[in-house]
Amino acid sequence: MPQSYIKRILDARVYDVARETPIDEAALLSGRFGNRVWLKREDLQPVFSFKLRGAYNKMVQLSDEQRARGVVAASAGNHAQGLAMAAAKMNVKATIVMPRTTPQIKVDAVRNRGARVVLHGDSFEEADARARQLVADKNLVYVHPFDDPDVIAGQGTIGMEIVRQHQGQLDALFVPVGGGGLIAGVAAYVKYVWPKTRIIGVEPEDAACLKLALERGRRDSLSEVGLFAEGVAVAQIGKEPFRIIRDTVDEVITASTDEMCSAIKDIFEDTRSIAEPAGALALAGMKKYIERTGVRNQQLLAIVSGANTNFDRLRYISERTEIGEKREAVISVTVPERPGSFRAFCSAMGRRNITEFNYRYADPGSAQVFVGLSVVPGGDDLSGLLLSLSKEGYEAEDMTNNEMAKLHIRHMVGGHAPLAADNERVYRFEFPERPGALLKFLSGLGKRWNISMFHYRNHGAAYGRILVGLQVASGELSALESTLQQINYRYWDETDNRAYQLYLGKRH
Repeated sequence: MPQSYIKRILDARVYDVARETPIDEAALLSGRFGNRVWLKREDLQPVFSFKLRGAYNKMVQLSDEQRARGVVAASAGNHAQGLAMAAAKMNVKATIVMPRTTPQIKVDAVRNRGARVVLHGDSFEEADARARQLVADKNLVYVHPFDDPDVIAGQGTIGMEIVRQHQGQLDALFVPVGGGGLIAGVAAYVKYVWPKTRIIGVEPEDAACLKLALERGRRDSLSEVGLFAEGVAVAQIGKEPFRIIRDTVDEVITASTDEMCSAIKDIFEDTRSIAEPAGALALAGMKKYIERTGVRNQQLLAIVSGANTNFDRLRYISERTEIGEKREAVISVTVPERPGSFRAFCSAMGRRNITEFNYRYADPGSAQVFVGLSVVPGGDDLSGLLLSLSKEGYEAEDMTNNEMAKLHIRHMVGGHAPLAADNERVYRFEFPERPGALLKFLSGLGKRWNISMFHYRNHGAAYGRILVGLQVASGELSALESTLQQINYRYWDETDNRAYQLYLGKRH
């Protein structure tokens, strides 16, 4: 039962290396949402993440003989840094297996703390398999990042601190979820002391392994895991965490990439610190909870779990922030191709802030204009604008939730391809970003199909994205699909995507 963890948490040895982090009120967020919004600042740990707590607590439980053998772990970065620091403190040799998709800032941080780094695979699961092989080959002691009672108890000290620091019971506590070690430890303690506090887990939409397990009533693996929030990119919830979670967690909320980016900005504006995507996940969930329930005058706390992100990722995060906050929309508008038509269109838009305006001449009769604009969040501003434009005789379409439009179209030039054959097929790919990944993709395609369009942009993230057009005869489609599956990159068929048809496809 979760109550058995109370003594474990109270006895946990974490403060030899970890610090008791503050809970700060987010004044701007509190004012915006009509609730007292608090942030538990685990980004202020020496390794800029909560993972130090569980790693060190596990290390101090090991025998002298186990420490002499050395430890090994698999991690996307934060557990790795925590274990590396704990091992250095205790003079224990540490080997960390990290996915090749891990941000360089985390790899460097682990090496700088004296641990040996082995880069292997594209996911936590592949790295974990390699770490377990090293246990068998070199007799090392395995330290799991989340599926271990001592690790869970170490993370649970965050809950103990929250109860001690906050004056009175919280109405709801929001916790990011990867493998489940953090939420299991925190929920076990907080639910015991404050049984009426709602414990809410938050996962990325494309890595919701806890949501899957709760829906099915058992642990199961996701077939694919999104990589944007690599700190929580786990395909299956841990066995021991799930045992605790089922009795202590009230609900799970999922957040999109745009919503995490928006939460990163929110944290920055209130604290002047930059959270990593997983670090801002809990706040993204809190914002959705407030919007869904309409709660007011409640005490709400989100755990900011980490701040280990590459600086060059901020470019992409910034691009997606305003859409995540629902303060920016992206629309496509058909405008008559005649002198003065742009001025008339801008007049119809009213006194709005235009964030982006893309156009290229392609047809003497009409023009397609790709427009980014500021909108008022939480209301009917955008729908009202679209209706107004329709009444003015413009054909306008909302592209705000069209991933292809946001990722590629808005950055591409050239317009329609009058020479492109009718047999052009369009695919969008997502792949682990590492040296040689783009070459692997092109080599995998081979020379069988002509590439008629190509767009790739490095976001400084753990993954890359490609939009590609291929000229494929109708009888070749099954062969192409087979080739794409062999390349083994995540992909979507975007041939029927409205944004492609309006801006890039052959004009009919």
